[in-house]
Amino acid sequence: MGRSRSSANRWKYINPSYYLKRPKRLALLFIVFVFGTFFFWDRQTLVRDHQEEISKLNEEVIRLQDLLEELKNDQSVSGEKMNFSRSGGDVGKMDYTEDPVDAQRREKVKDAMRHAWSSYEKYAWGHDELQPQTKNGVDSFGGLGATLIDSLDTLYIMGLDEQFQRAREWVANSLDFNKNYDASVFETTIRLRYKGHSILADSASEQLEFIALSQRTGDPKYQQKAENVILEISRIFPDDGLLPIHINPEGEVVVYSTITFGAMGDSFYEYLLKVWIQGNRTAAVDSYRKMWETSMKGLLSLVRRTSPSSFAYISEKVGDSFIDKMDELACFAPGMLALGSSGYGPDESQKFLSLAEELAWTCYNFYQSTPTKLAGENYVFNNGQDMTVGTSWNILRPETVESLFYLWRLTGNKTYQEWGWNIFQAFEKNSRIESGYVGLKDVNTGVQDNMMQSFFLAETLKYLYLLYSPPSVIPLDKWVFNTEAHPIKIVSRNDRAMSSGAGNSVEQQKSYKRPLTRREGRFSNK
Repeated sequence: MGRSRSSANRWKYINPSYYLKRPKRLALLFIVFVFGTFFFWDRQTLVRDHQEEISKLNEEVIRLQDLLEELKNDQSVSGEKMNFSRSGGDVGKMDYTEDPVDAQRREKVKDAMRHAWSSYEKYAWGHDELQPQTKNGVDSFGGLGATLIDSLDTLYIMGLDEQFQRAREWVANSLDFNKNYDASVFETTIRLRYKGHSILADSASEQLEFIALSQRTGDPKYQQKAENVILEISRIFPDDGLLPIHINPEGEVVVYSTITFGAMGDSFYEYLLKVWIQGNRTAAVDSYRKMWETSMKGLLSLVRRTSPSSFAYISEKVGDSFIDKMDELACFAPGMLALGSSGYGPDESQKFLSLAEELAWTCYNFYQSTPTKLAGENYVFNNGQDMTVGTSWNILRPETVESLFYLWRLTGNKTYQEWGWNIFQAFEKNSRIESGYVGLKDVNTGVQDNMMQSFFLAETLKYLYLLYSPPSVIPLDKWVFNTEAHPIKIVSRNDRAMSSGAGNSVEQQKSYKRPLTRREGRFSNK
């Protein structure tokens, strides 16, 4: 009986009437039920959240594995043409991690290119250059579509595929070289490929393009003609490696002509170095490097420093007289010196790299010293005055940002990216209008001109874009830029050295039997 009563007492706790007669116990039971429910629900939520987190992590692992495979296979990322190399060159100079700020700035530069290109398409399609203020095209180069052709690789590198395809179709269907007009040999060659003589930069700034043309066509005659010019120049090459800007067709120096690293002389020195790089530094191109190093000794003799701020600059020379003037065009020199410094021994390499950095600081201050923060065409230097604008226009030139690009690539110093960004912002503030970009008639007043130069799209915006791109985009151990910023593939040259009469050698002709494949003609590292 006792056991039956005890059992009955236990069953009463599950009888609802027991709790209805005892409200406090009902409330306690309700509280326990609620807390139990919340505890169970919370545990289920935690489990579900944990499972979701694991799922996301698994997805991220898969995504990273896929990305790694893409990087290994030189695939594009972020919808843009980004080619990757795991070997040497500027890629190995620094440990690179993508900075979100770089990505944002790169997109801003890309937007500037879209604006410049769409304005050209709308108002000047097929013409050489756009006049944005009057919204019309002009044919500065005889109607060869200079801006269109000059911009092709910029569009491609930036991943502007639709614009690139439209431009490509125009080249295939409408480009006509059968023109009768007076042309600048140098200006046309670096944009479109021609040939000529007389001005130093004319006759000695075609070698990269003509060597590449022989490599692609399998016909050595283009290289032969271009290299014969350098061979003639080498026979009259002075001990200091500095040539005046005028040379007659027979290769005789005009003695009292200006020696300068600015207008009409600049790219001669640039191409001595770059042909050596284009040939992959082999014995066949050693003579170019030797000539360049001789010229760099001469450059050192032109370097002066201002007072009171000690800005380094490259002076000009006529006869035995020095001229304290430097073109903005000569601001390509810091990049050239940095690019060529790696061919020296450690001490000389550091000396030239340090000079490159000093000169880049001067060129940056060409911009920072004016009210518009855009550089004038040239500067003069007087004791106690540092620098003064000489010719005061700005026509959207690229040379300073070109050097900033090289110095950033080769040193990893982000200071050069900051300087480049300040220059880009100055272009945006002073030169961007509704129908494109214009230069300034005067960097002190900001009065605008009416021309969008083709090199603004081909060079200035390209170098700014690459300044904020990974070093693996157009790696400098695979490509060399011509003086108009068009990438040319580095190909090892095994023909006989130029000074040995390579132009007519059997070995050289054999080396051109196989033109490059279509893939080799694109920005591939394979």
